[in-house]
Amino acid sequence: MSVKKLLDLSGKTALVTGGSRGLGLQIAEALGEMGAQVAITARKKEELDAAVAHLQTHSIQASAYVCDIGKREAIAPLADQVLKHGKVEVLVNNAGATWGAPAEEHPLDAWDKLVNVNLSGAFVLTQIIARQSMIPAKWGRIINVASIAGLMGQDPRFAPTAAYTATKHGLVGLTRQLAAEWGVHGITVNAICPGFFPSKMTRATLESSGKMIREWTPTRRFGNEEDLKGIAVLLASEAGRHITGQAIAVDGGATIV
Repeated sequence: MSVKKLLDLSGKTALVTGGSRGLGLQIAEALGEMGAQVAITARKKEELDAAVAHLQTHSIQASAYVCDIGKREAIAPLADQVLKHGKVEVLVNNAGATWGAPAEEHPLDAWDKLVNVNLSGAFVLTQIIARQSMIPAKWGRIINVASIAGLMGQDPRFAPTAAYTATKHGLVGLTRQLAAEWGVHGITVNAICPGFFPSKMTRATLESSGKMIREWTPTRRFGNEEDLKGIAVLLASEAGRHITGQAIAVDGGATIV
């Protein structure tokens, strides 16, 4: 099979949570460019509408669903809405939240919010999609967008984020366990672990510590609007069929120094 054919996603449906902007929209665009029909979710309808319009300018078929992935009762109805149109072959768990505070002062309600969004919400949606679509089809690709914070501790001088780091470590662990359990069903499960990409979530950290972070990064740059596209397509496609249970840093080498 040619490499182009291996990477082709024509006929596949990809569901991307947190797909209205930032890294999620970048991934949705990449999967759509390779032929996938894209469904995106987020909390704000106006952002979803703008994202669908953006994707359509790139000739990408896209649909949008309003959903707060941190509210467990909203997840099953979301899955039902998407699945009534057919199977979901590719699931990208990208929706996430963060909170910065020293561990000894971290609000417990903020801890609960991050656990619900970053970890529990991802698991509940993944469980439903796997059970109803991927396991019966004996084929699936699950991509969890974790973080380099899921691979190590964060320097508290610029990122005192106990809940964020804990939930991203949890997401990496969940990735490995699901890969171990579901490989027999033809499902691969991997995590992408981005370093620092300019976004709404990272704005405050980059404003205060961006120069230091850039100097510590071997490539001396932050991620941009194209840097997740290649790895997302690889892991979503037949080309990535023998890659599973991996947590892949996309960070300009920040985690090697």
